Amino acid sequence: MIPYGRQNLNEADIDAVVQVLRSDWLTQGPAVERFEQALAAYCGSAHAVMVCNATAALHLACLAVGLGPGDRLWTSPNTFVASANCGLYCGAEVDFVDIDPGTLNLCADALAEKLAAAERVGQLPKVVVAVAFGGQSCDMRRLAQLARQYRFTLIEDASHAVGARYAGQPVGQGGFADITVFSFHPVKIITTGEGGMLLTGRADLAERLRRLRSHGITRDPTQMHGGSDGPWYYQQVELGFNYRATDLQAALGASQLSRLDLFVAQRSALASRYGQRLAGLPLAGQQPQAEARSAWHLYVVRVAAEQRRAVFEHLRGAGIGVNVHYIPVHLQPFYRRLGFAEGQFPAAEHYYREAISLPLYAGLSEAEQDQVIDQLATALARVGG
Repeated sequence: MIPYGRQNLNEADIDAVVQVLRSDWLTQGPAVERFEQALAAYCGSAHAVMVCNATAALHLACLAVGLGPGDRLWTSPNTFVASANCGLYCGAEVDFVDIDPGTLNLCADALAEKLAAAERVGQLPKVVVAVAFGGQSCDMRRLAQLARQYRFTLIEDASHAVGARYAGQPVGQGGFADITVFSFHPVKIITTGEGGMLLTGRADLAERLRRLRSHGITRDPTQMHGGSDGPWYYQQVELGFNYRATDLQAALGASQLSRLDLFVAQRSALASRYGQRLAGLPLAGQQPQAEARSAWHLYVVRVAAEQRRAVFEHLRGAGIGVNVHYIPVHLQPFYRRLGFAEGQFPAAEHYYREAISLPLYAGLSEAEQDQVIDQLATALARVGG
């Protein structure tokens, strides 16, 4: 089976983890801080905070900016459920903004229209989570302008996009989003096994994120109520969580980071090769977003909706581990029970009926890629014949 995504590990990665195993630290320690500093430097961000996974990162991002009951979070329906669930974790209401049918990202025009309507009835969102689908940022410049106009916090869910660029800067640099979230799941650009990172230019947010990831506890006397009892003393000053990462994860992440640019270059070359070899087939794909350079977490093609299942099953039967990203979040049974229904976000729903994610990862050989292309051509010929 050729999977749609997989990790790329070498001996240096293994040695980095073994070194931690032989050290005095296994849980959150100096390796976490080193990885945070290295990724912040790579992205040009002032602060980076590592947590156990990107879902935890999204939750803490929302908490840190004060999202709570009575507030609203909006995001794209074309995403993994965590991009929406993070709002519900905070007690907020969640809604969606339809996608641009070309870029497959949250549509800035649809957002502007929805914001204007929400302002008229006093129901503006407090947070908008902009998802960098497939590794490509949204129209972040436009979204940031809307954030200033309507006074919401802009969080970029860049779980797919570590190593990507926008407006000539690394995603995570902080020129447009208040907080950027990365994921290090094994199918992502670099991996820590499980793990996530929050980047922000604001010291106040970074300080609160660090406190929230560790039970809401502080050892800083300036944050305590009353005096300290001694050097052992700590206080829980708010309700936090155990969202800490381990030094094992961080050591792997720091080692992987040294090859991030190589991984993105390999993915980009494979994506370009897909584009060239698939040009004669009846397919559509994700269009480029102005100012964005994708990290190519996913390579998605679109086939006629009535043919998608047959093509998908042919590819799986031929040992090609294709997948579908994503079932629109609002169509999940849980969200239907909240009042969402089919037809509310037609662009996302139409895209879903046609989407197939092809294998794409650093280490995918050209021979394996040719096998994917040949089987896809065969499947399309069969269903079209």
